[in-house]
Amino acid sequence: MSEANSPVIRAHALDLTFQTADGPVHALKDVNLEIAKGEFVSFIGPSGCGKTTFLRCVAGLEQPTGGTISVNGMTPDEARQARAYGYVFQAAGLYPWRTIGRNISLPLEIMGYSKADQKDRVSRVLDLVELSGFERKYPWQLSGGMQQRASIARALAFDADILLMDEPFGALDEIVRDHLNEQLLALWARTEKTIGFVTHSIPEAVYLSTKIVVMSPRPGRITDVIDSPLPKERPLDIRDSPEFIEIAHRVRDGLRAGHADD
Repeated sequence: MSEANSPVIRAHALDLTFQTADGPVHALKDVNLEIAKGEFVSFIGPSGCGKTTFLRCVAGLEQPTGGTISVNGMTPDEARQARAYGYVFQAAGLYPWRTIGRNISLPLEIMGYSKADQKDRVSRVLDLVELSGFERKYPWQLSGGMQQRASIARALAFDADILLMDEPFGALDEIVRDHLNEQLLALWARTEKTIGFVTHSIPEAVYLSTKIVVMSPRPGRITDVIDSPLPKERPLDIRDSPEFIEIAHRVRDGLRAGHADD
């Protein structure tokens, strides 16, 4: 396989067992997955199935106990040092004493970007997430959805090719979530990032993704990988289409199969 066609993220026979006071906890078991450049891949499964653990392995925040994982042909630690990815957590995690602009610029400050470059990058990513004009506001002056958009902007600020998102919209109401789903698809189309996205929502996974990875209860295994036939341009009402409903049924069947194997 040529370098140009090599997977951006590749996991082979990945295992992870946590050692706890109550004995070993098998979080991931024999996970095999390849993610190509520019794909939007959602991970869905029951709580505790290893979705977030897999994302944290990609980010080098957890160390597998078996198998291999690579990011851009490097180890996750090397990829982190090369600034290969941005990470968006479940909570926005904005510092209340810093303005939105200064929250977004924080990783740039740590990385040693010049003040002028910081200003340019903050302005660009605020525009990407439709928050231009809010850089001098504080987090408490923004809604939950706007705070999460600021968190996404922070992850985009240093222009990593990969965006890892751990259930970023899970705490938001359905109307706000739908709007942010639309905005995220538009953002993905504009930036052509490779996105790994953890969710508990079947409609969200089907609406957003080019590929849906269905995982079983612990130990986390992949029960199905679904390549979506939906077009890249997706209005919200595509969720009423027969194609969307068919994919959602397959996801639900995969979740049931994982429980049946348990």
